[in-house]
Amino acid sequence: MADNANCSCSTAPKLIFACSGGSDVGKISDDAARLLTKEGKGKMFCLAGIGGRVSGIMASTETAAKILAIDGCPLDCTKKTLELAGFKSFEHLRLSDLGLQKGKSGPTEENSRLVADAGAEKLSC
Repeated sequence: MADNANCSCSTAPKLIFACSGGSDVGKISDDAARLLTKEGKGKMFCLAGIGGRVSGIMASTETAAKILAIDGCPLDCTKKTLELAGFKSFEHLRLSDLGLQKGKSGPTEENSRLVADAGAEKLSC
């Protein structure tokens, strides 16, 4: 992964947790997180591991330089999962705040790019 996946003040990675739900906005969230990872902006990490309190995933998340939660819709499942696991300090991005609506936003490259660009801005140091 590229060096810019880390803050200049820390060697810890920036972690990205995304909704990967069953709707179009879930797919867009997932695709955007994968795009951010591919571009070296951060590292997509396992939200199910947070929900399951998997010790290694929890420990890595606790030491992250920055955390980004991407939610597809206003239910905020990603945000709530992180909060229930005890994480309070993270950036949050909701696709509906970008004008993407559940059931009305196709999982296109353009939509994924829109979300990835907004996520990259939130991950910048």
